[in-house]
Order: sequence, then C-alpha cells, then structure tokens
Amino acid sequence: MAFTRLRKEVFAGITSFFAISYIIIVNPMILADAGIPQELSVFATIFISFIGCLLMGLFADAPIILTPGMGINAFFTYTVVTNLGFSWQGALGIAFLSALAFLLVTLTRAGKVLAAAVPLSLKCAITCGIGLFLVEIGLEKAKLIKAGTNSILALGDLSSPAALLSLLGLVLCLFFHQRKVTGGFFLAILLTSLVSYLTGALPPSHLDIELSRLPEYPSIVGQLDYSHVFSIPFFIAFFSMTMILVFESIGLLEGLLPKEGRFPRAFRASAATAALSALLGTSPTVAAAESAAGILEGGRRGVTAVTAGVLFLASLFFVPLLTYVPESAVAPVIIITGAMMMQQLERINFADFSEWFPAFLIVVLIPLTNSISTGLAFGFAAYPMMKAFTGKARSVSAINYGLGLLFLLQLILSAIE
Repeated sequence: MAFTRLRKEVFAGITSFFAISYIIIVNPMILADAGIPQELSVFATIFISFIGCLLMGLFADAPIILTPGMGINAFFTYTVVTNLGFSWQGALGIAFLSALAFLLVTLTRAGKVLAAAVPLSLKCAITCGIGLFLVEIGLEKAKLIKAGTNSILALGDLSSPAALLSLLGLVLCLFFHQRKVTGGFFLAILLTSLVSYLTGALPPSHLDIELSRLPEYPSIVGQLDYSHVFSIPFFIAFFSMTMILVFESIGLLEGLLPKEGRFPRAFRASAATAALSALLGTSPTVAAAESAAGILEGGRRGVTAVTAGVLFLASLFFVPLLTYVPESAVAPVIIITGAMMMQQLERINFADFSEWFPAFLIVVLIPLTNSISTGLAFGFAAYPMMKAFTGKARSVSAINYGLGLLFLLQLILSAIE
C-alpha cells in the first residue's frame, strides 16, 4: 500500500474513532440500568471494540467500526432485563445464543436469502423504530421529559441544572454536527462536562472508574445464565434479538460498505464479534453508522478499522476521566443518534399503505411499548396480512409468511405467558 493511501486510511480511522468514541461513555451508562457495573462495563466496551475493529480490518479488509450497538443495548436493557425480567447474566446468555444464530446465518445462504426477501420498508422501519426509542431514552436522561400525570409523558423542569446542561450539550452537538467537526459529539460531551465541573451544576459521579480496577473486570466475563432457557420469555427475547442483529447488520453494512464484494466477510466478522461481546460482558456489537465519517475521509480498506481499534485500546488510560461526565452531557448524543437513525424513513414508500402501515406499526410501537420485540412482532405479522387485503398475496414470499407467523406466535405467547 502506497504511503499516501496508508496515510489517508490512518486519518480515516482516527476520524471514525472520534466520531464513535462517545460509545465508551454511553454504552456502560445504558447497561448500568440493566445491572452491569458501569465501572467494569467500560472495560468490556473498550476491549470488544478493539477486537471487533481488528477482526473487521484484518479479516474483512473493510473500513467498518464494530462497537456495542446503540439500539441493541437499549433492547438488552429495557426489553430483556426491565420488561421481560431477566438478570443481566440471563440477558448475556440470550445475546450469546442470538449471536451464534446470527453467525450461522452468515455462514450459510440464509443471509443472502433474508437480505433479499425481507421488504425494504420493514428493514428501514426497524432502524427508525429503534431510533425513536433512543430519542425517548435520551430525552428522559436529559430530564427534558418525565412521566406525566394526565398523559404518558410531560415536559421536564427546564430550570433544573440537569436540563439546562442537557440543552447546552444538545446545542453544541447540533452545531458541531452541522459544521461537520471531526469528533464533534466527543467534543460536545467534553465541553458540557467541563461546564458542569467548573460551575458545580452537577457533582462528579461516585463511580469508581479507575484503571486500577481492571483486575476486577473478569468478574463480568463469561457470566451467561441459562436457568430460564425453556421459558416463553426466553424464546421471545432470543427470537427478537436474533432478528434485530440480522436485519440491522444487513441494513447497516449494505449502506456503509464502499464495495459490495466485501459484504460476506464483513457480515461474518460482525456476527463473530457479536458473540464475543456477550462473553466479554457487554451487549452485542454492530457496525457503527459513524463509520461513514471515516469513509467520507477516504477510508476504503481495513487499515481504517485497525487504526480505530488501536485508539480504542489506548483510551484505557483515560478511563478515570469518565467520572466527570454527567448523564446530561451524554443524553444529547443519544437523542441525535436516534434522530439520524430515523432518516431511514425517507426510503419507505408512503404512497403504498400496504408497505407503510406495517412499517408504521414498528416505528411507533417500539417506543410506545418500550419494547423493540413488540414493534417487530406487530409489523412483521401485519405485512403479509396487508398485502393479502390489497390483493397482492402472491407477491409476498414464503419467507415473509413464515416470519409473519413466527412473530404472530410470539405475540400469542406473550399474551398467555
């Protein structure tokens, strides 16, 4: 590789790293709501991102960054743990089996068949629904919304220090994003945290996040619980997480990869890393949408991913600084990430109601029910029905009928469980 090309790939990797570096803070914060110790989850996030980027770079030769996914971490925490009642160890067990099923799909023709068979409207709706779910989570963490008395949600106290800091962070994130500042989200988190520290608006976290705690990290490694493996909630969580991993990865990789020929290896690298993530104590990894930042900078080969991976490992030495990062500094990034995911709406055919309504069900029911699996179930079950009502029953593939029946079965089991 010529020096000019190598330099461009390295700078692309640096760009991608700073674009996604907020995940080091955000992922442990979301998983903390599931019960995984935040001070140890930081190490898991860093290690799996390092491994994933190396695997993507060296095996697939693709400029794609693999990190614990925004959206799938929300499903892990708020659906599997909070709604279905699993422990975080049980959720990791489900994540591992789902990732193995995902890996099996990538090693057979099933991956190509699913990618071609599932309608674009449903693929896009999954991304949009998860995005709207993240917006809701971000607004709650920002204290900009709260549970309402006469409504589901109400406006938060905008005069509170937390809300004011969140609004400052949101303005900074939007400014840097619109100005296309490299690492803008990371910079916005840094500046908001600095304002919080200098003004004393919010006290530093009491979390003991120190590099010296690294020897404690093995306590969350390999903690896979299968005590409820034959229960209905286990089937629901396993099936839904597998569907999210497969379809979200297909959508992201198809949209990000500069060359289509690298899709099979990149798809397998993504699945393998997702399986390793459960063993290392974190929610599954996916291809980061922020990889686009490095690709726009000229990243075309695996060197971009390897560079980002090395920077993830180097970030270990800055872990103690995370105690000074309040939720109000991170919440704006969650909100904007969700908003960017919802841009996939433009790819859905609104003129065809038989396409739009199943997608609509996915988009609105994910945040309204606080469950990604519920949104998927209603959307996939409704799709073949809507086509049949329109007189287009024969246009629906057998795979879509099969998925519709499986998701309908999931809803029935959820009702009688």
